[in-house]
Amino acid sequence: MTKNEYDIAVKEHANALYGFGIKFLRDSENAQDIVQDVFEKLWINRSAVEFRKAKSWMFTTAYHAILNFIKRRKRMDYDSDRLPEKGEVANFKFVSNEVVERAISILPPLQKSIILLRDLEGYSYQEIGDILEISDSQVKVYLFRARNKIKKQLKDSRKLV
Repeated sequence: MTKNEYDIAVKEHANALYGFGIKFLRDSENAQDIVQDVFEKLWINRSAVEFRKAKSWMFTTAYHAILNFIKRRKRMDYDSDRLPEKGEVANFKFVSNEVVERAISILPPLQKSIILLRDLEGYSYQEIGDILEISDSQVKVYLFRARNKIKKQLKDSRKLV
């Protein structure tokens, strides 16, 4: 990949990578860090990455970086999702977007990635398979399972109201 091709790849895919990171991490600064890490790795590996495969390479790299970030964060912040203490009042008012985001957030990382890439970013099954290094049929199976989990979560949340 030449410097010019690198610049084109960065310009064409920066927003989509950032959107992928923000939907997954729900934090602007961390999403920007992930995108910058991907661009740095692309620059370092530019001689090994073909320009026509740059998009897939960048999303795959972003996916792995996000998983690593989440693993590190879980080790450092294992106590942040604690239940309310005795005497504390839990807030059970939900806005529909919050319920959907919560349902997506509890999915396993692979299913969450597939939902985000397919339903929010609009990628094809083949593109998702290339990005996540799985087959098209696996993408379809994981997407089906993820959607079923979300439906079940949404039904369960309606019972609380």
